[in-house]
Amino acid sequence: MIYRIGAGWSAPVEAMEEALAAMPFAPCGATQDKSFGWVPPRGQAHGALVELVGGHRILRFQIETKAVPGAVIKRHLEERTAEIEAKEGRKPGRKESRDLRDEIVQDLLPMAFAKTASIMVWMDLQAGRLVLDTSSQARADEIITALVKGLDGLQLSPFNTQMSPQAAMTAWLTGSADDWPSHFAPGREVELKSADELKSVVKFTRHHLDDEQMRLHIGQGKLPTKLALDWDGRVSFVLTESTVLGKIAFLDGVFEDNASAEDEGGFDADVAIATGELGALINDLTEALGGELL
Repeated sequence: MIYRIGAGWSAPVEAMEEALAAMPFAPCGATQDKSFGWVPPRGQAHGALVELVGGHRILRFQIETKAVPGAVIKRHLEERTAEIEAKEGRKPGRKESRDLRDEIVQDLLPMAFAKTASIMVWMDLQAGRLVLDTSSQARADEIITALVKGLDGLQLSPFNTQMSPQAAMTAWLTGSADDWPSHFAPGREVELKSADELKSVVKFTRHHLDDEQMRLHIGQGKLPTKLALDWDGRVSFVLTESTVLGKIAFLDGVFEDNASAEDEGGFDADVAIATGELGALINDLTEALGGELL
Protein backbone atom coordinates (compact mmCIF):
# COMPACT_ATOMS: atom_id res chain seq x y z
CA MET A 1 0.00 0.00 0.00
CA ILE A 2 1.37 3.40 -1.01
CA TYR A 3 0.95 6.73 0.78
CA ARG A 4 2.14 10.26 0.09
CA ILE A 5 4.38 11.89 2.72
CA GLY A 6 3.48 15.55 3.29
CA ALA A 7 5.75 18.00 1.51
CA GLY A 8 8.70 19.27 3.49
CA TRP A 9 8.64 16.65 6.23
CA SER A 10 12.01 15.38 7.35
CA ALA A 11 13.49 14.18 10.59
CA PRO A 12 16.97 12.97 11.55
CA VAL A 13 17.24 9.21 11.89
CA GLU A 14 18.28 9.69 15.52
CA ALA A 15 15.07 11.63 16.26
CA MET A 16 12.97 8.93 14.59
CA GLU A 17 14.76 6.26 16.59
CA GLU A 18 13.99 8.04 19.85
CA ALA A 19 10.35 8.57 18.90
CA LEU A 20 9.74 4.93 17.90
CA ALA A 21 11.51 3.70 21.04
CA ALA A 22 8.61 5.21 23.01
CA MET A 23 6.31 2.59 21.44
CA PRO A 24 8.24 -0.70 21.50
CA PHE A 25 6.47 -3.97 20.83
CA ALA A 26 5.68 -6.12 23.86
CA PRO A 27 3.86 -9.49 23.76
CA CYS A 28 0.24 -9.65 24.88
CA GLY A 29 -0.36 -9.90 28.59
CA ALA A 30 -2.36 -12.78 30.04
CA THR A 31 -5.75 -11.13 29.50
CA GLN A 32 -4.76 -8.86 26.60
CA ASP A 33 -6.18 -9.70 23.17
CA LYS A 34 -3.93 -7.41 21.10
CA SER A 35 -0.53 -5.74 21.28
CA PHE A 36 1.54 -3.82 18.74
CA GLY A 37 4.67 -1.70 18.47
CA TRP A 38 8.02 -1.26 16.72
CA VAL A 39 10.74 -3.92 16.48
CA PRO A 40 14.21 -3.88 14.87
CA PRO A 41 13.88 -4.42 11.08
CA ARG A 42 16.91 -6.68 11.01
CA GLY A 43 15.33 -9.01 13.55
CA GLN A 44 18.21 -8.61 15.99
CA ALA A 45 17.42 -8.13 19.67
CA HIS A 46 18.12 -4.59 20.87
CA GLY A 47 18.90 -3.51 17.31
CA ALA A 48 18.08 -0.16 15.73
CA LEU A 49 14.40 0.57 15.06
CA VAL A 50 15.23 2.70 12.00
CA GLU A 51 17.60 1.33 9.37
CA LEU A 52 19.01 3.66 6.74
CA VAL A 53 19.92 1.85 3.51
CA GLY A 54 20.75 3.79 0.37
CA GLY A 55 18.86 6.81 1.66
CA HIS A 56 15.73 4.75 2.38
CA ARG A 57 14.41 4.37 5.92
CA ILE A 58 13.19 0.90 6.85
CA LEU A 59 11.02 0.14 9.90
CA ARG A 60 9.14 -2.91 11.12
CA PHE A 61 5.77 -2.85 12.90
CA GLN A 62 4.77 -5.96 14.84
CA ILE A 63 1.24 -7.00 15.86
CA GLU A 64 0.26 -9.84 18.18
CA THR A 65 -3.32 -10.99 18.65
CA LYS A 66 -5.00 -13.60 20.79
CA ALA A 67 -8.53 -14.85 20.17
CA VAL A 68 -10.80 -17.41 21.80
CA PRO A 69 -12.73 -19.48 19.21
CA GLY A 70 -16.37 -18.49 18.95
CA ALA A 71 -17.55 -22.07 19.39
CA VAL A 72 -15.70 -22.33 22.71
CA ILE A 73 -17.22 -19.07 23.95
CA LYS A 74 -20.68 -20.24 22.90
CA ARG A 75 -20.30 -23.54 24.76
CA HIS A 76 -19.16 -21.89 27.98
CA LEU A 77 -21.92 -19.28 27.72
CA GLU A 78 -24.55 -22.00 27.33
CA GLU A 79 -23.15 -23.77 30.41
CA ARG A 80 -23.23 -20.55 32.49
CA THR A 81 -26.75 -19.77 31.30
CA ALA A 82 -27.94 -23.29 32.20
CA GLU A 83 -26.44 -22.92 35.69
CA ILE A 84 -28.31 -19.64 36.27
CA GLU A 85 -31.57 -21.14 35.04
CA ALA A 86 -31.16 -24.18 37.31
CA LYS A 87 -30.25 -22.16 40.41
CA GLU A 88 -32.42 -19.06 39.98
CA GLY A 89 -35.20 -20.23 37.67
CA ARG A 90 -34.66 -17.42 35.14
CA LYS A 91 -32.86 -16.72 31.92
CA PRO A 92 -30.14 -14.04 31.87
CA GLY A 93 -31.12 -10.84 30.05
CA ARG A 94 -29.28 -9.41 27.06
CA LYS A 95 -26.95 -7.19 29.10
CA GLU A 96 -26.18 -9.96 31.61
CA SER A 97 -25.43 -12.35 28.72
CA ARG A 98 -22.99 -9.80 27.26
CA ASP A 99 -21.29 -9.45 30.64
CA LEU A 100 -21.07 -13.23 30.99
CA ARG A 101 -19.53 -13.47 27.53
CA ASP A 102 -16.91 -10.84 28.40
CA GLU A 103 -16.05 -12.70 31.61
CA ILE A 104 -15.65 -15.96 29.68
CA VAL A 105 -13.32 -14.32 27.15
CA GLN A 106 -11.17 -12.85 29.95
CA ASP A 107 -11.04 -16.24 31.69
CA LEU A 108 -9.97 -18.08 28.52
CA LEU A 109 -7.57 -15.53 27.00
CA PRO A 110 -4.57 -16.69 29.08
CA MET A 111 -4.91 -20.10 27.38
CA ALA A 112 -5.37 -18.73 23.86
CA PHE A 113 -2.58 -19.06 21.29
CA ALA A 114 -0.98 -15.83 20.11
CA LYS A 115 -0.58 -14.97 16.43
CA THR A 116 2.18 -12.59 15.43
CA ALA A 117 2.57 -10.62 12.20
CA SER A 118 5.17 -8.06 11.25
CA ILE A 119 4.89 -5.46 8.50
CA MET A 120 7.85 -3.78 6.87
CA VAL A 121 7.59 0.00 6.44
CA TRP A 122 9.57 1.76 3.72
CA MET A 123 9.98 5.53 3.83
CA ASP A 124 11.41 7.13 0.70
CA LEU A 125 11.76 10.79 1.66
CA GLN A 126 13.32 11.77 -1.66
CA ALA A 127 10.28 10.50 -3.57
CA GLY A 128 7.91 11.54 -0.78
CA ARG A 129 6.48 8.02 -0.49
CA LEU A 130 5.60 5.66 2.30
CA VAL A 131 5.11 2.01 1.34
CA LEU A 132 3.63 -0.62 3.65
CA ASP A 133 4.13 -4.34 3.11
CA THR A 134 0.46 -5.17 3.68
CA SER A 135 -2.78 -5.18 1.70
CA SER A 136 -4.93 -5.00 4.85
CA GLN A 137 -6.53 -1.59 5.33
CA ALA A 138 -7.05 -2.29 9.05
CA ARG A 139 -3.35 -2.99 9.58
CA ALA A 140 -2.36 -0.04 7.43
CA ASP A 141 -4.57 2.24 9.55
CA GLU A 142 -2.85 1.03 12.73
CA ILE A 143 0.60 1.72 11.29
CA ILE A 144 -0.38 5.14 9.92
CA THR A 145 -1.86 6.09 13.31
CA ALA A 146 1.31 4.99 15.12
CA LEU A 147 3.56 6.91 12.72
CA VAL A 148 1.56 10.14 12.81
CA LYS A 149 1.26 9.94 16.59
CA GLY A 150 4.95 9.21 17.12
CA LEU A 151 6.65 11.42 14.54
CA ASP A 152 6.08 15.16 14.99
CA GLY A 153 4.74 16.97 11.96
CA LEU A 154 4.35 13.86 9.79
CA GLN A 155 1.34 14.03 7.48
CA LEU A 156 0.29 11.09 5.32
CA SER A 157 -2.35 10.88 2.63
CA PRO A 158 -3.52 8.16 0.21
CA PHE A 159 -1.64 7.78 -3.07
CA ASN A 160 -3.94 8.80 -5.95
CA THR A 161 -3.40 8.95 -9.71
CA GLN A 162 -4.98 11.04 -12.47
CA MET A 163 -6.60 7.95 -13.97
CA SER A 164 -8.22 5.42 -11.67
CA PRO A 165 -6.71 1.91 -11.86
CA GLN A 166 -10.14 0.52 -12.77
CA ALA A 167 -10.52 2.85 -15.76
CA ALA A 168 -6.97 2.09 -16.89
CA MET A 169 -7.37 -1.68 -16.50
CA THR A 170 -10.62 -1.56 -18.48
CA ALA A 171 -8.92 0.33 -21.31
CA TRP A 172 -5.98 -2.05 -21.40
CA LEU A 173 -8.13 -5.18 -21.41
CA THR A 174 -10.51 -3.97 -24.11
CA GLY A 175 -7.94 -2.31 -26.34
CA SER A 176 -5.31 -3.70 -28.66
CA ALA A 177 -1.79 -4.79 -27.81
CA ASP A 178 -0.60 -1.27 -28.66
CA ASP A 179 -2.79 0.16 -25.89
CA TRP A 180 -0.79 -1.50 -23.13
CA PRO A 181 1.54 0.92 -21.31
CA SER A 182 5.28 0.63 -21.80
CA HIS A 183 7.10 -1.61 -19.33
CA PHE A 184 3.94 -3.58 -18.51
CA ALA A 185 2.56 -6.83 -19.88
CA PRO A 186 -0.59 -8.70 -18.89
CA GLY A 187 -0.32 -11.60 -16.48
CA ARG A 188 -2.81 -14.46 -16.38
CA GLU A 189 -5.24 -13.37 -13.71
CA VAL A 190 -8.13 -10.90 -13.65
CA GLU A 191 -11.18 -10.34 -11.47
CA LEU A 192 -14.29 -8.62 -12.83
CA LYS A 193 -17.17 -7.34 -10.71
CA SER A 194 -20.53 -5.91 -11.69
CA ALA A 195 -21.59 -2.52 -10.36
CA ASP A 196 -25.24 -3.50 -9.81
CA GLU A 197 -26.84 -4.69 -6.59
CA LEU A 198 -25.91 -8.32 -7.30
CA LYS A 199 -22.15 -7.54 -7.21
CA SER A 200 -21.51 -10.53 -9.45
CA VAL A 201 -17.86 -11.60 -9.63
CA VAL A 202 -16.05 -13.45 -12.40
CA LYS A 203 -12.45 -14.61 -11.96
CA PHE A 204 -10.06 -15.71 -14.67
CA THR A 205 -7.00 -17.51 -13.27
CA ARG A 206 -4.10 -18.90 -15.30
CA HIS A 207 -5.95 -17.61 -18.33
CA HIS A 208 -4.97 -15.60 -21.41
CA LEU A 209 -6.42 -12.13 -20.93
CA ASP A 210 -7.31 -11.57 -24.60
CA ASP A 211 -10.19 -14.02 -24.19
CA GLU A 212 -13.42 -13.00 -25.96
CA GLN A 213 -15.51 -14.27 -23.05
CA MET A 214 -13.73 -11.83 -20.76
CA ARG A 215 -14.41 -8.98 -23.19
CA LEU A 216 -18.06 -10.01 -23.25
CA HIS A 217 -18.28 -9.74 -19.44
CA ILE A 218 -16.75 -6.25 -19.59
CA GLY A 219 -19.20 -5.31 -22.34
CA GLN A 220 -22.02 -6.41 -20.04
CA GLY A 221 -20.91 -3.99 -17.34
CA LYS A 222 -18.46 -5.97 -15.22
CA LEU A 223 -15.36 -3.93 -14.42
CA PRO A 224 -11.86 -5.15 -13.47
CA THR A 225 -11.04 -4.95 -9.76
CA LYS A 226 -7.79 -6.95 -9.93
CA LEU A 227 -5.33 -7.51 -12.75
CA ALA A 228 -2.07 -9.44 -12.83
CA LEU A 229 0.78 -7.54 -14.45
CA ASP A 230 4.41 -8.13 -15.34
CA TRP A 231 6.82 -5.20 -15.08
CA ASP A 232 9.80 -5.35 -17.46
CA GLY A 233 10.15 -9.09 -16.87
CA ARG A 234 11.51 -8.30 -13.42
CA VAL A 235 8.53 -8.10 -11.04
CA SER A 236 5.08 -9.65 -11.22
CA PHE A 237 2.20 -8.30 -9.16
CA VAL A 238 -1.58 -7.85 -9.02
CA LEU A 239 -2.94 -4.31 -9.32
CA THR A 240 -6.23 -3.62 -7.53
CA GLU A 241 -8.85 -0.93 -8.13
CA SER A 242 -7.63 0.87 -4.98
CA THR A 243 -4.00 1.03 -6.24
CA VAL A 244 -2.79 -1.75 -3.94
CA LEU A 245 0.02 -3.89 -5.32
CA GLY A 246 -0.54 -7.49 -4.22
CA LYS A 247 1.20 -10.83 -4.78
CA ILE A 248 4.51 -9.10 -5.50
CA ALA A 249 7.15 -11.52 -6.74
CA PHE A 250 10.66 -10.74 -7.97
CA LEU A 251 11.30 -12.79 -11.07
CA ASP A 252 14.30 -15.01 -11.72
CA GLY A 253 17.59 -13.20 -11.96
CA VAL A 254 16.62 -9.92 -10.27
CA PHE A 255 18.55 -10.49 -7.06
CA GLU A 256 21.32 -12.40 -8.81
CA ASP A 257 21.85 -9.53 -11.28
CA ASN A 258 22.43 -7.06 -8.47
CA ALA A 259 24.04 -9.20 -5.77
CA SER A 260 27.63 -8.71 -6.90
CA ALA A 261 27.47 -5.00 -6.11
CA GLU A 262 26.09 -5.56 -2.64
CA ASP A 263 27.02 -7.29 0.56
CA GLU A 264 26.77 -11.05 0.14
CA GLY A 265 22.98 -11.08 -0.04
CA GLY A 266 22.37 -9.76 3.48
CA PHE A 267 19.76 -7.33 4.80
CA ASP A 268 21.30 -4.26 3.17
CA ALA A 269 21.55 -5.96 -0.23
CA ASP A 270 17.97 -7.21 -0.10
CA VAL A 271 16.66 -3.78 0.89
CA ALA A 272 18.74 -1.97 -1.75
CA ILE A 273 17.57 -4.29 -4.53
CA ALA A 274 13.91 -4.41 -3.44
CA THR A 275 13.58 -0.64 -3.01
CA GLY A 276 15.39 -0.01 -6.29
CA GLU A 277 13.15 -2.35 -8.25
CA LEU A 278 9.88 -1.36 -6.58
CA GLY A 279 10.69 2.33 -6.70
CA ALA A 280 11.16 2.15 -10.47
CA LEU A 281 8.01 0.01 -10.82
CA ILE A 282 5.90 2.54 -8.87
CA ASN A 283 7.28 5.38 -11.03
CA ASP A 284 6.34 3.56 -14.24
CA LEU A 285 2.93 2.59 -12.88
CA THR A 286 2.25 6.19 -11.86
CA GLU A 287 3.09 7.31 -15.40
CA ALA A 288 0.85 4.58 -16.87
CA LEU A 289 -2.03 5.90 -14.74
CA GLY A 290 -1.62 9.46 -15.98
CA GLY A 291 0.64 10.73 -13.22
CA GLU A 292 0.02 11.37 -9.54
CA LEU A 293 -3.00 13.39 -8.44
CA LEU A 294 -1.63 15.82 -5.86
